[in-house]
Amino acid sequence: MSDAFCSDCKRQTEVVFDHSAGDTVCSECGLVLESHSIDETSEWRIFANESGDNDPVRVGGPTNPLLADGGLSTVIAKPNGASGEFLSSSLGRWQNRGSNPDRGLILAFKTIATMSDRLGLVATIKDRANEIYKRVEDQKSSRGRNQDALLAACLYIACRQEDKPRTVKEICSVANGATKKEIGRAKEYIVKQLGLENGQSVEMGTIHAGDFMRRFCSNLGMNNQAVKAAQEAVQKSEEFDIRRSPISIAAAVIYIITQLSDEKKPLKDISVATGVAEGTIRNSYKDLYPHVSKIIPNWYAKEEDLKNLCSP
Repeated sequence: MSDAFCSDCKRQTEVVFDHSAGDTVCSECGLVLESHSIDETSEWRIFANESGDNDPVRVGGPTNPLLADGGLSTVIAKPNGASGEFLSSSLGRWQNRGSNPDRGLILAFKTIATMSDRLGLVATIKDRANEIYKRVEDQKSSRGRNQDALLAACLYIACRQEDKPRTVKEICSVANGATKKEIGRAKEYIVKQLGLENGQSVEMGTIHAGDFMRRFCSNLGMNNQAVKAAQEAVQKSEEFDIRRSPISIAAAVIYIITQLSDEKKPLKDISVATGVAEGTIRNSYKDLYPHVSKIIPNWYAKEEDLKNLCSP
C-alpha cells in the first residue's frame, strides 16, 4: 500500500493497486483514482513450453548499431540440448546455411564485455572499445594478428580516450594470455590504422599520475587520510620536472606517504599493487626526494617527519 490524495475524502489516504484491472483504488471510500495503469515493474512469470527452461525473460537484448542486423537476428535453439540431431534436421541445416555474418564481431564484443567486467569498467568504455574494434575490422587488415591482443589493445585505447586509463599490466591480466609486448604492438597497429582512416593522429588522452592513485591506494588498503594526502602530493609533483612515467610517480608517492604513516607498507607490496617494479619505484623515489618538503601536505607530515625519511 501507498498514500495518495483522494478527491472524495479530501485528504491523503491509503490506496490499493488492483493488478488485474490496473486500477488504483482509495482504501477508505473505494473511489478509483487511476485506471488502466501500466505496470512497469519486471514480470517474472515463465512462458516457456519446456518444463526445464525456467528463464522468465521474454525479450532480447538492446539493438547494437555496430552489427549489420542491429543484433536482432533469430537463432533457433537446439531441442533439449541434442546438438547432433538438431544439426542433421532441416532447421539445423537452414540455420547453418544462413550463418550470421556478424558472428566474429559478436564473439569479439563478448570478449571485450568479459574483460570490462573483470576490470570493473563502465559501459561507456566497453562501447568505445567495441566501436574501435569495429572500425579496425572494417578495414579488413587485421587477419593473422593476435585477436586477444587486438581486443585488449582496443580496451586500453578506450580507457585512455574516456579519461579512465588502466595500465598495460592491468589490461594484460584479463587478456586471455596476450603479453604486454603483444598488446603494445596491437595498440600501435590500431593507432596507425585509425590514423590512416581519419587522415590525422588518434587522440589518446593524457595520462596523469592522479588517474591511478585512488585505485592503487585501494589495492593497498590505505586509510582515507593517507589517500587524500597521496592525491594532494601527486598533484603537487606535476609542478616539478620529474621525468618519470605517471605510473612510476604514483607508486613513488604512495611509498613516501606510507613511510610517513603508522601503517608502513613494504616496497614489495606497493610493487604488487601498482604493477611497477621495485627498482623503478626506488629510482622514482630518488627523483622525488629533493622536492618532498614541497610535495607532501603540511597537515599530513611535519618537517621533522620528513627529515626522518630514508635518504635514497
